[in-house]
Amino acid sequence: MKTSLRLALTLLISILSVCVEVNAQARDHLTPQEVDLVKEAQILDKRIDVFVKAADRRMIVLTNSAGANAKQLKKDAELWGDLPTGSRAELVGDIARILDEAITNIDDVSARDERNPLVPKALRRLAQATNTIMAQVTPLSTEAKTDAEIAAFELLHDDAKSIQEAANKLPPEIEKKGKNKTDKPKDKN
Repeated sequence: MKTSLRLALTLLISILSVCVEVNAQARDHLTPQEVDLVKEAQILDKRIDVFVKAADRRMIVLTNSAGANAKQLKKDAELWGDLPTGSRAELVGDIARILDEAITNIDDVSARDERNPLVPKALRRLAQATNTIMAQVTPLSTEAKTDAEIAAFELLHDDAKSIQEAANKLPPEIEKKGKNKTDKPKDKN
């Protein structure tokens, strides 16, 4: 009877330790406030702006530039919440998953309506933000030491490459001419 009880207890402890480990690996790449902002942003270009801001918040943590951005962070705190936390591997992985989710959103809208004018606008915005992120992350990737960090940087690099390739396929952006006072027709009075 004691042997059966010990075996059952050992099995229970093993299962619980696996569950704890799986929970630790199931990190959300967006904070709860960011998830709410994504849900609220139903228009593609606005949703991409949320993803870009979420990635930028992780870059602030990665580059230790919170002090330089303190005024803006204080202003954003009510809507966006506290800055995300985590190891470098976790934060870089979060950025990669955020970019991946942004790609998926653009792909979904494009699949439903490939002529949607928001698709190129959103893709250009995402590509611009990705270029900025990669310029900041590339020096950090040379310092990657653990397998998790290396994998996160590779995933981020792959997403950035996909975004850039898609953006390069876009036709040139047509500049819209804004109306000013000289463009108005004159009265004949």
